Amino acid sequence: MLDQLAPKIARSQFITWFKDTALLGKEEGKLVVGLPLPMTLHWHMEHYRDMTLEAAQALDSTVTQIVYTVDVGLKDNRDRSPDILERFPEVKKRKVPGRSEVRMAEGIVSKILNPNYMLENFIVGSGNRLAQAACQAVAREPGGKYNPLFLYGGVGLGKTHLLQATGNAILRQMPRTAVVYTTSEDFTNQVVEAIGQKKMEQFRRRYRMVDVLIIDDVQFLANKERTQEEFFHTFNALYEDRKQVIISADRPPSELDLEDRLTSRFERGMIADISTPDYETRLAILIEKVREYEIFIDMTVLQFIAEHAKKNVRELEGILMQAVALYELEQRMPTVRSIAEIMHKLNKDENSKDQNVGFQTPQKRRPTFQEVMEAVSKYYSVSVNEIVGASRVREILLPRQIAMYIGRNRMGVSYVHIGEMFGNRDHTTVMSAVRKIERVLQDDPQMLREVRALEQELSLVE
Repeated sequence: MLDQLAPKIARSQFITWFKDTALLGKEEGKLVVGLPLPMTLHWHMEHYRDMTLEAAQALDSTVTQIVYTVDVGLKDNRDRSPDILERFPEVKKRKVPGRSEVRMAEGIVSKILNPNYMLENFIVGSGNRLAQAACQAVAREPGGKYNPLFLYGGVGLGKTHLLQATGNAILRQMPRTAVVYTTSEDFTNQVVEAIGQKKMEQFRRRYRMVDVLIIDDVQFLANKERTQEEFFHTFNALYEDRKQVIISADRPPSELDLEDRLTSRFERGMIADISTPDYETRLAILIEKVREYEIFIDMTVLQFIAEHAKKNVRELEGILMQAVALYELEQRMPTVRSIAEIMHKLNKDENSKDQNVGFQTPQKRRPTFQEVMEAVSKYYSVSVNEIVGASRVREILLPRQIAMYIGRNRMGVSYVHIGEMFGNRDHTTVMSAVRKIERVLQDDPQMLREVRALEQELSLVE
């Protein structure tokens, strides 16, 4: 059956999610698939159940349903599950050297625009709304009233995304437009090369043919008098010809250590700053990134990251990538506790304390069953007294059954003792509750996420 599935799934995803899986049996049309870790269960149910059923039915038309069960004995057990890496080796492709630049027909060298940078996937918030709107306006009408466009802001706030996204948007509308994206450093290198080869006239002529010139990090032109002079003349020629110029820097024009005649030209156009994203914007960025990665991370975890990673977008993405690595490489669901540990490790200040990320990371210990009941009651907003009481209202019955399930399946507490903890209930009642939750977890991804989140917060699973 793996042979049927492998061609339909990207190899990296296939290895991640089907490693150490096995067929455990078939009963009354139900094919039982064993998974090595609890963390893989909800992903299989949400993304691969239908595909697996289709593959199974192609081999055996009597299969009517896929049922998953977690069997930790499958992990790294070659007697029970196939070696998927050996069975499906990576097909080596001839490597083609990657290109970061392109030489245009006019002879100008431009950096290749990243196609993933689009105005549509740029998360807008209070700190960048004006800049994004200005870029949209420029994309609709290059060389119009927002010329030049000057964006400024700190490191990692999205300036490069907006610059390249604007270039991409212009090219989508006008594919024949000569859009050149470069950095001030590369522009300087081209000037130096042209001077050395005595080809300044050709250099100037080439840049006069550009329709849209995008220069990133213009602050690095400081103390480069000849380059500033050439850029000044290039800027003037393009501006007078109604060609669009887009510039970025880490500070406003008035604070740049550049010639006054340059900064006055920058101030002639539209100036927009990009400031540190607020909480809502940071959370929206994380949600969008998680959607792109096609993984599930609990909202409380994303909220925790957004609340404490306040420097810039790069910091957000760096922490999120660590969480994704936990999920994909170690098959561990990120929790508030694990993210707090990651943030503490990434903190460069050796004297910093765990409180800097708002969460202490004490030594792990096994919780008591009383603590399990308290955690469940808090999660579902019901009291412990209600959980152990006689009410059979669903809002109370479900947390009661989940607490019994965790106590039995994760802590190994006997049915009899659990019954005693829940108002001296009969052990058969506990058995029935545990088995019900086991069945529900097979078909309800949301319930599975809730139970796994509780287990991780209690340090009952990694």
